[in-house]
Amino acid sequence: MSARNRKEWWAVRKINVFDTTLRDGEQSPGVNFNFEEKLQIANQLERLGVDIIEAGFPASSNGSFESVKHIADTVKGSSVTGLSRTVQKDIDTAWEALKGGEEPRLHVFIATSPIHMEHKLRMTPDQVIESSVEAVKHAKKKFPHVQWSAEDACRSDLDFLVRIIERVIDAGAEVINLPDTVGYVTQDEIRHLFRHIKENVRNMDKAVLSTHCHDDLGMATANSLAAVEAGAGQVEGTINGIGERAGNASLEEIAVALKIRSDFYKAETGLTLNEIKRTSTMISKLSGMVVPSNKAVVGENAFAHESGIHQDGVLKNSSTYEIITPDLVGVNSNRMVLGKLSGLHAFKEKIESLGYQATKEELKKVFEEFKALADKKNEITDEDIFALMSEEKAGEAVRYYEVQTLQVNYGTTNIPTATVTLKDPDGETIQEAGTGSGSVEAVYQTIERMIGGKAELKDYRIQSITGGRDALAEVYVQIEYKGEDVSGRGTANDVLEASAKAYINAINRALNQRDGLHHQAEKVNV
Repeated sequence: MSARNRKEWWAVRKINVFDTTLRDGEQSPGVNFNFEEKLQIANQLERLGVDIIEAGFPASSNGSFESVKHIADTVKGSSVTGLSRTVQKDIDTAWEALKGGEEPRLHVFIATSPIHMEHKLRMTPDQVIESSVEAVKHAKKKFPHVQWSAEDACRSDLDFLVRIIERVIDAGAEVINLPDTVGYVTQDEIRHLFRHIKENVRNMDKAVLSTHCHDDLGMATANSLAAVEAGAGQVEGTINGIGERAGNASLEEIAVALKIRSDFYKAETGLTLNEIKRTSTMISKLSGMVVPSNKAVVGENAFAHESGIHQDGVLKNSSTYEIITPDLVGVNSNRMVLGKLSGLHAFKEKIESLGYQATKEELKKVFEEFKALADKKNEITDEDIFALMSEEKAGEAVRYYEVQTLQVNYGTTNIPTATVTLKDPDGETIQEAGTGSGSVEAVYQTIERMIGGKAELKDYRIQSITGGRDALAEVYVQIEYKGEDVSGRGTANDVLEASAKAYINAINRALNQRDGLHHQAEKVNV
């Protein structure tokens, strides 16, 4: 390497990646990860190389506390953090959840915009400053790392931000996060904000600036990159950009943009970029939020070329129309395809390569399902394996009910009739038959009679996992049952079987939440 190239390499800044898929991402309407799913996601984020994983809001519920604690105790390659208000009880609870981690840190927040201070907090600016300082001081007695966030920073008074940031840094905050909480600002405005803070906060050299952008106007990624351009040393977001309302900045887009345009931004993340596609697929499956085909970096069409001119150019030299190579983000066209003759060892290696960890019991069960599927399909793709593993993880939360058999009679001149056999919570086999105006309605109304309660179906979606007549069907439902708003997923060769599995999965999740096995955490905007 020449002296000139060495100089350029050292000029590239390292940008820390703060992933909030498990906290902000789970606030997407209809998304509720169970305990096992959260651990699977955390393990994959660690594999991706995320610097900081925000595992949840420990003080919001018992379920959130337990999942944050388990993730902190398990993950070793990433720093695990939890969210907290500027309340001593929240901070102490977060410490109990996070103290077993390799590098525990706290993310404490308070609103700083006039509209939030007046109408939500009902606090004066001086009270907000004092609350922040006391919280950071208390947190530093326990946590080696403390991040302080100014909720709605982008609509806050700049002079006030300078005052409060100086005080919290003096109190011990090492990271200062300036969120665009409502996705309001433009790139010029966020650049001005970050430059103003860097130039006017006297002790800014003792802390790192972080950016956290929402996508209400479709500018979250662009605003995050503008903040990096203006000096941010940390970016926050979610995989696939999931999150409440229009979502958050897409971390995969930011990371790849910094890599491809390192000549401009002079900055890169430390992410293992070829894990991006695998991580995106996992989050999509577990959240039930389908990645649009034209989504940047991870969409199915991101590397597809239909135009004849484009195809000709790519065949001659891929750089004519591809600035991102598929291999860079883990889209590998030379995948090992499994079939009915594949053994357990090959299957185990495959699921591990896809980012899943399975116990012997899980492996045995999913392998049996794989063999059954292989009898119906000529080739089993990575997407099929993802679907099988995702369904297994979706059902792990405690199976109250399990679909055993399903028979549906349908004809254009007949009333659709469904006969369903379930295993109930006591392990007993129950069977019932019912009718409906359509086949799916017949299945669902029959199930409702068996579980002794009506569920309101709010959303029903179906898609094929791959192409072809023998493709697996994946059904996603959102229901309200016994006061719980939950989602469910089901996968099968037959769309009606997948529909029944998705409905039962949602019912089980609702019963889990009712019984306190997975409390919904309080939702907060940061």
